[in-house]
Amino acid sequence: MRQNKIKQMWKAGKCPTLGWLSISHGMTAEAMARQGFDALCVDLQHGTSEMKDVAPLLQAISQTDTVPVVRVAWNDPAAIMKALDLGAYAIIVPLVNNAEEAAKAVAACRYPPVGMRSNGPVRAVHYGGADYVANANNEIVVMAMIETKEGIANLDAICATPGLDAVYIGPADLSFALGLAPRGDNPDPLHMATCDKILAAAHKAGIKCVMHCASAAFAAGAVKRGFDMVMLTGDLACMIAGARAQLEELKAKTA
Repeated sequence: MRQNKIKQMWKAGKCPTLGWLSISHGMTAEAMARQGFDALCVDLQHGTSEMKDVAPLLQAISQTDTVPVVRVAWNDPAAIMKALDLGAYAIIVPLVNNAEEAAKAVAACRYPPVGMRSNGPVRAVHYGGADYVANANNEIVVMAMIETKEGIANLDAICATPGLDAVYIGPADLSFALGLAPRGDNPDPLHMATCDKILAAAHKAGIKCVMHCASAAFAAGAVKRGFDMVMLTGDLACMIAGARAQLEELKAKTA
């Protein structure tokens, strides 16, 4: 089976970079996949993509060695299994509140006897290899998002969930949980301290912790703080920032 680059980098003590796809278009996905990210996530929760878009987006990503990741819209076993069957090598599950929900997500990502995933890797076997079913349990990465009050309260139990590879911090919803205004790179001391608390709990449990960032500067700080993977930027954010920068430069030079 094709090895999961994310796991390989973690074993080597390296911090993978993750890009983000909010736009449901194959050319955008292909372009982003060719920029050098270690992994690239199709966002079904807040992006414009739906399940029907996942297969072509993963096909675009798979033209490169970038790891295909899917954030599902909800902790729904059917959606998780479908994304995996289409070739996702990592699953991000949002709004995980307790250990039971974390275990439910893990079970959907693992074949029996350790999980409940149904056998039918319609595209995954072509992407991953003929021995996909025999080895998928060891290669697929499953991440639970910590971003709610209940999730913070049950942090240690979530991190101790057997088979969970990582917890993933959603900074905007975490801001809501802390009584703060939602934003991406949040420098508020309470937010920073809570993120470090999540990081410490993950490492204590022997799993990884991923930080969702909105800029290279904040992502670099997260790497220095010990986070194991950073989401750096996304397609839509880059398009907006690039267009705005060009327009502002033009206006400044023609004022």
